[in-house]
Amino acid sequence: MSPQTTPITDTAQDLELVERLMAPDGTRLTHPDLDRFVADVDAVQLRALHRDMVVLRRIDAEGFALQRQGQLGLWAPCQGQEAAQIGTARALAPQDFVFPSYRETGVIMARGAEPADFVRTWRGEEGAAYDPDRLRCAPMQIIIGAQSLHAVGYAMGIQREQTDEVAVSYFGDGATSQGDVNEAMIFASSYGVPAVFVCQNNHWAISEPVSVQSRYPIAGRAPAFGIPSLRVDGNDVLACLAAMRWALDHARSGKGPAFIEAVTYRMGPHTTADDPTRYRDPAELEAWRTRDPIARLEAFLTARGELDDAQIAAAQADADTAAREMRAACIGMVTREPLAVFDGVYAEPHTGLARERDAYAAYLRSFEQEA
Repeated sequence: MSPQTTPITDTAQDLELVERLMAPDGTRLTHPDLDRFVADVDAVQLRALHRDMVVLRRIDAEGFALQRQGQLGLWAPCQGQEAAQIGTARALAPQDFVFPSYRETGVIMARGAEPADFVRTWRGEEGAAYDPDRLRCAPMQIIIGAQSLHAVGYAMGIQREQTDEVAVSYFGDGATSQGDVNEAMIFASSYGVPAVFVCQNNHWAISEPVSVQSRYPIAGRAPAFGIPSLRVDGNDVLACLAAMRWALDHARSGKGPAFIEAVTYRMGPHTTADDPTRYRDPAELEAWRTRDPIARLEAFLTARGELDDAQIAAAQADADTAAREMRAACIGMVTREPLAVFDGVYAEPHTGLARERDAYAAYLRSFEQEA
């Protein structure tokens, strides 16, 4: 399962240099290495993965709408990346700890996020995000690639305490150009820690295409650090599940870190502050629509008589319910008074903090005077 070392010159070639278990049309493919990692996966489990992806897409659309309606300051869409997120996250054990970037809505969903957990950060409310201990998931990281270092540090702790955990870091293709990711892989390899790196190569680091960031498959970098890697079709949820099971098994068995490159595509903007029409060819977007991860699994299950219209409708109903609950949680949030940001900073009164509070209060009063 070594990554290809052939230079990538176009998107079509990029898609051929991946491991997969399911073709874009839903045809089941055999794989000499990956099949054994999903031998237990039956139709019930596949329908659950389908339902997860449908719910995730609806949550993502609702987050986008809430931002446009002024309820959220920002939203980072993940449409198109449902298989990469759900497939890998559903392979995790309850005790594993995740270090996500800002786009892993599907990962926190799979880890048990509640409706408010999806929006609290983007609304800027008290509590930042969610309870990291309950979800076994660190707060979403906005600094590109920083979470890879956090994951490796945590994995070094796992190694010393000899617990049955794996630390998992998620990041995008753009993050692989950051020093943090490369330094994290150096430490992970040098100390042989139980860590898994998951790179969601969605082809765009804001407006920078992956072809500029790397002429060769990103997964090919990991072996140079002494880390085995796998380049998988990120729109194939079954392959993503298998790849993550392989990586987790490798790390948990004391063999050290593993690296996955999930080749997928960001269908929407980088964030709601971005306009992808300024840098992306519409034809490329349309080509990726034919590789939709949800449609792929639906085709696979339908052809086997394992998914019907009623089951698809039930999944959509669950998705609509999740979106309603998320919207209600968002709109129902009570924002603290601005000056409350100074509460609880120190256990005892602090003159420096008092001066800052007074200055901020004067700043807020200036808006009342202007009105």
